[in-house]
Amino acid sequence: MRNDLSKDALKRLYAVMLTIRRFEERVVSLYPEQEMKCPVHLCIGQEAIAAGVCAHLGTEDYIFSTHRSHGHCIAKGMDLKPIAAELYGRSDGCSRGRGGSMHLADPEHGIPGTSAIVGGCIPLAVGAGLSSVMQGHARVSVAFFGDGAADEGTFHESLNFASLKKLPVVFVCEDNYYATNSPRSARQPDIPIAEKGRGYAIPGITVDGNDVLLVHQAAEEAVMRARSGGGPTLLEFTTYRWKAHVGPNSDIDEGCRPAGAHERWLKKCPLEMFQRYLLEHAAVSAEELERISVRVDREIDEAVVFGKNSPYPDASELTEYV
Repeated sequence: MRNDLSKDALKRLYAVMLTIRRFEERVVSLYPEQEMKCPVHLCIGQEAIAAGVCAHLGTEDYIFSTHRSHGHCIAKGMDLKPIAAELYGRSDGCSRGRGGSMHLADPEHGIPGTSAIVGGCIPLAVGAGLSSVMQGHARVSVAFFGDGAADEGTFHESLNFASLKKLPVVFVCEDNYYATNSPRSARQPDIPIAEKGRGYAIPGITVDGNDVLLVHQAAEEAVMRARSGGGPTLLEFTTYRWKAHVGPNSDIDEGCRPAGAHERWLKKCPLEMFQRYLLEHAAVSAEELERISVRVDREIDEAVVFGKNSPYPDASELTEYV
């Protein structure tokens, strides 16, 4: 555990993690109402990665995410209201109700768009990195992807090109050990994904993705390396998603993943781990944590009301933006 972060920095990390968790939990509770028509891929259990990485990014930096993008977008600074409206398919959504959960976008906050294609976001981040170099600015591009994307050829092609051109890209693999319900052990040799960067002269590191302070430290070094012209880094954060691949339910009861492993990971809840750290080290008081909780719940309440009250796109707009 690092101890060089200010109290305000620690509070911000906690608030971001809690916002992601509570927003996703609200989606779980609201989804059965059948007002959200789009599929939802939830990141409950993986909040520390988004919070720890995005803490080092400015508004001008880019992130490129996946079908499981809510947490990344929230951590990057995206407003909850257009996210909620997009999940409800409303015209005030970030993609005007046309993209749904898997296609969030907010260019003003460095989120050009998320891709539902497995591995599709990785070359987009590399392209943005190339653009940064050609334009002579210091923007960093981050690609968030799962262990399943490391099966794709575009993963290797992107690492190769980013290394060749020393692009300011940080490759962030959220290794939750499953591609849908296919275990990584059935798809890849038993070596850390981070080590695959070695073949392309890219430093790689494997870190406990449920420990937000370890994530924060690893991401800080990678972002500084990218911003200073040192080239890309491959970060592998081990973690575990609590919900099914898609939808608000668990897939444990259906036998898609072993219950024993699920229970072990629940005991490594990133939010509870960080909360214990903050209280045990007197970094933040219980009263301050409660105030953060109340504020987060209020913001989510307002976002849900906004989303539900937003109008549906008019039928006359059917062929616009295509």
